[in-house]
Amino acid sequence: MSNTDANTTDQTLGSGPFAGLTVVEISNSVAAPFAGQIFSELGARLIKVEKPEGDDARGWGPPFWEGASAYFQALNRNKLSVVCDLRNSEQVQSLVDLIVAEADIVIQNLRPGQVEKLGIDADTLLALKPSLIYCNLGAFGRDGPLKDKPGYDPLMQAFSGIMSTTGEPGRPAVRVGASLVDMGTGMWAVIGSLSALLERKETGKGKVVDVSLFETASCWVSLMASQFLASGKLAERQGSGASGIVPYKGYVTSDGEVVIAAGSDALFRKLSAVLNHPEWAQDPRFIDNPSRVQHQAVLYGLIEELIAKQTTDHWVENLEQAGIPCSPVNNLAQMLDHPQTEALGLIQAVPGTEMRFLGLPLSFNRVRPTPRRAPPKLGEHNSLLQRSSQ
Repeated sequence: MSNTDANTTDQTLGSGPFAGLTVVEISNSVAAPFAGQIFSELGARLIKVEKPEGDDARGWGPPFWEGASAYFQALNRNKLSVVCDLRNSEQVQSLVDLIVAEADIVIQNLRPGQVEKLGIDADTLLALKPSLIYCNLGAFGRDGPLKDKPGYDPLMQAFSGIMSTTGEPGRPAVRVGASLVDMGTGMWAVIGSLSALLERKETGKGKVVDVSLFETASCWVSLMASQFLASGKLAERQGSGASGIVPYKGYVTSDGEVVIAAGSDALFRKLSAVLNHPEWAQDPRFIDNPSRVQHQAVLYGLIEELIAKQTTDHWVENLEQAGIPCSPVNNLAQMLDHPQTEALGLIQAVPGTEMRFLGLPLSFNRVRPTPRRAPPKLGEHNSLLQRSSQ
């Protein structure tokens, strides 16, 4: 692993699985910062390189929290921030010197072609440091007619077909509210970089890793794409449901909504009994899943009429007693306040601040990684670049 300065090591390295690893993140927005957050939360020393005005996400508010947007703060804890004016050749050279001296991994999501113009691309840096792992997070991928186009999460949800499968039938396209394409791409960046890191242990050589928003988005629709490739038929929008599985959707109750996932014949028999219509399970229209899919409009109409007569709590209690998977449709406040969220320790306080965030969704030996330091102020650790140029 790379040599590190004792003063910065004490502040930024934990005892997690990536302790001793130095990652340089040349980034903006969400995808690469989320990848960097995973590395830093698991113990890596993460040096975030920002333009003089800072990561655009610093201004994505309100709400703002202790000097930057809640978006930025949630994606950048445990990191060091250095400012590099990429139009300044001396500062770019200092960045190159820092990478060559200290970095194990570089992750970047600048506009297509920009790193090549600046001389901080994979080919240039691997020539200087053959052991370096260099991860590009692009928009449409490294090849093809769209390889030079920029991209953002909603654009990729639109282009990939995610929006075409999301929402209610006959209604306009709907974006999935969570940034699943951005954050998913960050996850693939970590997976790819770690794969290259394991190979480097055997070969001593680095590798170029390429991930993109479009490739991630295409992965998220791969199951629906398989249905089209098998049948030639485009799936209709299913609302809260799922194509090919019935009954498997949400329903309006007398005071809210409940999602019921009776995705097997055995569960459908139980659901029919809870709804006081055990005969449904023997009805030829509903006897098995293919039949229920064919007659779903009729079946859903029958279920919806009954569910609407009682409260969400009533249905959750009765469905759970019968062993039928179900859930109320919570808002974020209800989820964050739920005893299950508390029991898992998902909400974590950031040392020295009033900020709290949701932690990473994994634990080691039943212990969840915890924040070690607050998100950095812009250029808070510029001495790292100055030191590398000496």
